[in-house]
Amino acid sequence: MASEGATGLQLRSLIKSSGELEVSLLDVPTPEPGPDEVVVRVEATPINPSDFGLLTGAADLATARVSGTKERPVITAKVPQAAMKGMVARLDQSMPVGNEGAGVVIKTGSSDTAKALMGKTVSMIGGAMYAQYRCIKASDCMALPAGTTAAEGASWFVNPFTALGMTETMRREGHKALVHTAAASNLGQMLNKICIKDGIPLVNIVRKPEQAEILRKIGAKHVVDSSSPSFQDDLTNALHETGATLAFDAIGGGKLAGQILNCMEVAINRDAKAYSRYGSNVHKQVYVYGSLDPRPIELHRAFGMAWGVGGWLLFPFLMKIGSDGMQKLRERVARELKTTFASHYTRVVSLPEALDLSNLAIYAKRATGEKFLINPHKPG
Repeated sequence: MASEGATGLQLRSLIKSSGELEVSLLDVPTPEPGPDEVVVRVEATPINPSDFGLLTGAADLATARVSGTKERPVITAKVPQAAMKGMVARLDQSMPVGNEGAGVVIKTGSSDTAKALMGKTVSMIGGAMYAQYRCIKASDCMALPAGTTAAEGASWFVNPFTALGMTETMRREGHKALVHTAAASNLGQMLNKICIKDGIPLVNIVRKPEQAEILRKIGAKHVVDSSSPSFQDDLTNALHETGATLAFDAIGGGKLAGQILNCMEVAINRDAKAYSRYGSNVHKQVYVYGSLDPRPIELHRAFGMAWGVGGWLLFPFLMKIGSDGMQKLRERVARELKTTFASHYTRVVSLPEALDLSNLAIYAKRATGEKFLINPHKPG
């Protein structure tokens, strides 16, 4: 099988200086593995929100058009001039897409670590996963437990490690409970399972009643709906009951971060013994880790002076905890891959099908319950 990966199909995203996005499929040679590398036949790779940003950049998908053939479709779309400044670092570079995936090792380098993976089903992190073959460092692979399929292991990294990163950040920064927005997402459901298992109080903020129901069915105790007229009262009550002073916000723009901080302040002051003109001295923190709403963040400050709003990303967090901390997270994910960290997909598509305009429109919505998995070897 070593010769099987001589060349393979790979999905590429290109933003041209002319202001046009081009997404296409190319035949790409598979490199010979170095001593500490392996070649993996990719069998499953998810489309995450973090992948979509690289896939389409700042293109206006209302202008998207398809050309080429059924087997080799080419998507083009216009990038608004105002957004081109943010795309400068990637202009005229054909970029591979796909953060994580899983498949079977078909060829290895000469090191013992690499050889030990021969023939095994592994999960991988490292980009360029929307491809039929991936040459990658053995250290960026995790051998999956016996009986685990590539589809079951494909989403092993981004969502599980992000959810675990949230609870670990909570512990390291001295908080005792969490708030999470867009909480019925695949990641949000994982976070609920972690918090239930670990005894961490969690306040879930959703945008629709049916999303609240998804979470209650898996055991979530505190779920509040931001579309409800009583949202801020409901949120304050949940914050008072849990003592949550740390939030992870996937929405990003608009009023929600400020509302969370204000409700935290009200909840804290319910038990205050004395009035302070500067507000409570309990630090309240919102970390923005997504941008479902691209508008500016609005803060209507009624939450005193002990507060913070900042960004949070997975890879800087992993650098902070170091290799030992990372290994503990890997071990937990491997143990609970089919339970706590199980992912559910609405559709499995081929590489050409991944470029179908109707599918592209679904990814763009980033809707709860719409998660796609690419099988690069699926016909079509």
